[in-house]
Amino acid sequence: MHPRHSIFDSCLRLSSKRWKAFLLMISALLTACSTPPPHERPALDVPTAYKQGVQGSAVWQTAQPQDSVPGAWWTLFADPALDALQERAASGNQNVALAVARLRAARAALDSAGAAGLPSLGATASSTRARSGTTADNTTQARTRNSQALGLNASWELDLWGRLSGGVDAARASVEASAGDLAAMRLSVQATVVQTYFALRAAEAQVLLLDDTLTAYERSWQLTRNRQRAGVASAADVAQAEAQYKSTQVQRLEAQTSRAQLEHALAALTGQAPAALSVPATAALPAPPTVPAQLPSRLLERRPDIAAAQQRVAAANAQIGVAQAAFFPAITLSGAAGYRGTELSSLLNAPNLFWSLGPALAVSLFDGGARSAAVESARATHDQAVASYRQTVLTALQEVEDNLAAATALEREQQLQAEAVAAAQRALDVVGNQYRAGTVGYLNVLTAQTTVLSVQRNLIDVRSRRLAAVNMLLKNVAGSWAAERL
Repeated sequence: MHPRHSIFDSCLRLSSKRWKAFLLMISALLTACSTPPPHERPALDVPTAYKQGVQGSAVWQTAQPQDSVPGAWWTLFADPALDALQERAASGNQNVALAVARLRAARAALDSAGAAGLPSLGATASSTRARSGTTADNTTQARTRNSQALGLNASWELDLWGRLSGGVDAARASVEASAGDLAAMRLSVQATVVQTYFALRAAEAQVLLLDDTLTAYERSWQLTRNRQRAGVASAADVAQAEAQYKSTQVQRLEAQTSRAQLEHALAALTGQAPAALSVPATAALPAPPTVPAQLPSRLLERRPDIAAAQQRVAAANAQIGVAQAAFFPAITLSGAAGYRGTELSSLLNAPNLFWSLGPALAVSLFDGGARSAAVESARATHDQAVASYRQTVLTALQEVEDNLAAATALEREQQLQAEAVAAAQRALDVVGNQYRAGTVGYLNVLTAQTTVLSVQRNLIDVRSRRLAAVNMLLKNVAGSWAAERL
């Protein structure tokens, strides 16, 4: 026997089980090479307690983002007008509508990624009529031919290396990130509506204060003119009283302009033209809810921006596996069946039947380093997502610290400012009596009146800033600091 035959026969005698085991081992090794690194939440070194909180209270723990922002959290301020504005913003704000559309697009991308792993089936039908020309030596005459075809074709790419499943994982994480973005946008819009509304009410309070002040200043101006006619006040006193009255009118106009602009901003936030919204004036600033002395660490788990950043890390991690899978061959099973003939009337006859079935393998042998660059790009994108996640967490901690400090300090400032208003009013009463008695000049009255107006306006400003700080703190902890809502 020829030596080559004995070798061939020995190869044929190899057990098929051994071949299967060998192929399975090779497949497992290649699959392992294409598998992305396991996804883990990025580590972050954070303190054990809030700097502005109660010593010893926990500030951070491994979070399980819930994307669960409490509904109607702004009702803590107990303001029906604010509730009505929030209802309009929920349905009309265009930034929220944009985030909703992005979430729909992400879900469609997930459906598309999932469909890529399923078999595809198509149908074809064609009818052509063609004429062939004669040959150069006229041995073949020109002929006109008809061609009819009707068939089905199917294909299915085998996902041996995880390229398709990795794309599905990345798309699913992107959907979760988009859902977090939507929740974060809604929370941001709600907080902005609250902030703008309180600023509008503060501007109204300033207008009301200036109205009352103008009434008092007008009386002082009239009193000074009367005293001048009586010969006990100078023209300079009258001029000072007039200047004070006119400058306060300017301040009132500025407050009215600010109020109008804030109303326009609320219209845009609720998805309306400025002419379509009119907020009734009340000049009433609500009392802020009491900030608890200790905030539970689990509150930050509920922040949707943190959840979205974490999902983007997962999506980027999955894309590493997709890029690595490009190094391995794509294996596709395909088949086709149908009828092909020259006459439409006899197209479906058995002799015209055709079919085909078989696998196809495609692999890139040289790409100039494009696939290696794609893997490196995917890893860099993952590192970017990790850095973004960590920065999001750090920013969240900073925001809580900032507004805890502000809310605590402004509560004390409001108390002190109220005492300053009372003291300035007492001083004005004394100086007014002295001026009417002729023991002091009008400059003393002017100074006392200016002081009263200043401290009263400062009190309104402190109250507004305290409301803003509490509102932002509520936004920082995703809408509520009540532990039972977690």
